[in-house]
Amino acid sequence: MAAYSWQALDSAGSLKKGVSQADSPKHLRQLLRKDGLNPVSVEEVSGRQAQKSREKKRGSAVDRKMSPADLAMFTRQLATLLRSRMPLEECLSVLSHQTNRNWQRHLLTALRSRVSEGMSLADAFRQFPRAFPAYFASTAEAGEQAGKLEVVLERLADYAEEANTTRQKVTLSLLYPVVVAIVAIIVVTILLVGVVPKMIETFEHMEQELPLLTRAMIGISEFLQHYGIYFAAVVVLLVFLFSLAYRGEAFRRRMHALYLRIPLVSRVIREVNTARFLRTYAILLGSSVSATNGMNIAARVLGNLPIRDALRNAADRVREGGSIANSLKRTGYFSPMTLNLVASGEASGNLPEMLERAGDGQERTLQASVSMVVGILEPLLIVIMGVLVLLIVLAILLPIFQMNTAI
Repeated sequence: MAAYSWQALDSAGSLKKGVSQADSPKHLRQLLRKDGLNPVSVEEVSGRQAQKSREKKRGSAVDRKMSPADLAMFTRQLATLLRSRMPLEECLSVLSHQTNRNWQRHLLTALRSRVSEGMSLADAFRQFPRAFPAYFASTAEAGEQAGKLEVVLERLADYAEEANTTRQKVTLSLLYPVVVAIVAIIVVTILLVGVVPKMIETFEHMEQELPLLTRAMIGISEFLQHYGIYFAAVVVLLVFLFSLAYRGEAFRRRMHALYLRIPLVSRVIREVNTARFLRTYAILLGSSVSATNGMNIAARVLGNLPIRDALRNAADRVREGGSIANSLKRTGYFSPMTLNLVASGEASGNLPEMLERAGDGQERTLQASVSMVVGILEPLLIVIMGVLVLLIVLAILLPIFQMNTAI
């Protein structure tokens, strides 16, 4: 028997590590499942460190995040092929040959090799956590155990496609305000750097004092001409330092908490995260994943850390015997309508359907909130741009009016 180091998730979703002996990696995975653990990785303990290092580098090269559209397409195609009674290994081979991207071809080839070695599809997904979210592996595992993998994959494909559609709608809604803001910055910069300096030459021969607005605009223009490059460099440096600090969980947690205090922004963030949670939780429960484990997995896919922590605490309360509706209510992030639907689903024993219905309602509310935010931003940005241009024009015209009055 050989020794293997392993990592596995327990029923609470916590990561466990250890070293055990088994006849093969497949045998060890079977032993871990009997102990109530979901294997994440199994590696043979040996002295071949160089080979292990090469394998690790090769695995990290293909473990890249798939776009929502690619993930939805892959899941839909895999479910369709499985519906035709094609073996899983052959399905993955077909999908790897038809993709046009090299890294995706290598990813699917690596996925196929794991399945060929006797690994389940769920365990193979867990080998590439960046490409396949945690709920993909857990849902696939439930489908494999129930013998309905193609049905579960179709449900996953529906979820991925709907999530991608919602994301595209939100992105397109926010595109116009971003373009207006960029155009406003460019126009104001051109006026200050290109137009104002030429007008300054006209005012230099005036013996009378210039208006305050004109002097302020001249000062800003001269600053941008002499120090504009340094100012831009400082801005880029600050953005870079912010991005570095944002990688740290403590700083990111503080920023996420700050976002939840900003009016309108906090509303959109709450609705984005709660809609994603409800959708993910619905598909996990519908695939026979336990309520507590499903809640932990669904919380793991959320982007906002305070909301993620609140839902993990809710999972702990459910594990202790509390109801799901009351546990979600104590987080303070869910609407009364959503909580009523969840409570109704618990009482009727139809929780997955009610969660999905609540997720649909939350996504509609999200789109309405985004439309409202965009509706406020669009005229606000136009007004700000108009005011800035007006101030520049007044700064140029006031000295001319002053000259005419003096004559």
